[in-house]
Amino acid sequence: MLGRVEVGLFVPCYVDQLAPGVALAAAAVLERAGCRVVYEPEQTCCGQPLLNLGAGREATRLARAHLARFARFDAVVCPSASCVATVRAHFAELGVGLDEAGRRARARTFELGEFLVRSLGRTELGARFPHRVALLESCHGLRELGLGTPSEALGRGDEGPTRALLRAVAGLELRLPERDECCGFGGAFAVEFPTVSARMGEARLRELAATGAEFVTATDWSCLAHLEGLRRRGVPGPRAIHLAEILASVA
Repeated sequence: MLGRVEVGLFVPCYVDQLAPGVALAAAAVLERAGCRVVYEPEQTCCGQPLLNLGAGREATRLARAHLARFARFDAVVCPSASCVATVRAHFAELGVGLDEAGRRARARTFELGEFLVRSLGRTELGARFPHRVALLESCHGLRELGLGTPSEALGRGDEGPTRALLRAVAGLELRLPERDECCGFGGAFAVEFPTVSARMGEARLRELAATGAEFVTATDWSCLAHLEGLRRRGVPGPRAIHLAEILASVA
């Protein structure tokens, strides 16, 4: 994509309610990359939680409204791999966005880092973050959006846009854990199976702490919020910070 791209900023519900700074950081990064960023105030949930819970009728209603609301933009960018995966991969399961316009709208929906690297060709954004940072690679990002190569894949694949962006941040020392296992959040999974979810998160925090990182970053604040909640309850581990917040940092 060349020129000044008009981007619709797709803000996940949990970011809007719990971490609005992530959305503001994403907007700042996109503007720094030369985009015209538009926030559509009438946007609502894309339907992911309802889809995961099997509430197909309600999820379908939200999915249709989402595509209609964002259809006019050159690109739709979201600081959440799981929400983007819902639009690109799972709206079709609901029978939504199957016509030409719908397919085009779904295909133009991107995770923030993916859009910066693969659509705009940008990795250097003038960011500076002089800290040791571990990367928690999202299950949705790895396995549904192809933002890297999951550990179960044979051979070495594309390093992925998230790592490329972090390696370009001045002063940042990237620490990679040995495995890319789930953090245990999984949306409704954390609600229905809180004990298992917490134990998975504790295991991930221990592995992330073993890298010597001060911070852990990811493409999904939901995963980070899960780990940060466990850390605040006393589980040792690095502090959570979203990819957008690192890319927006110039101090």
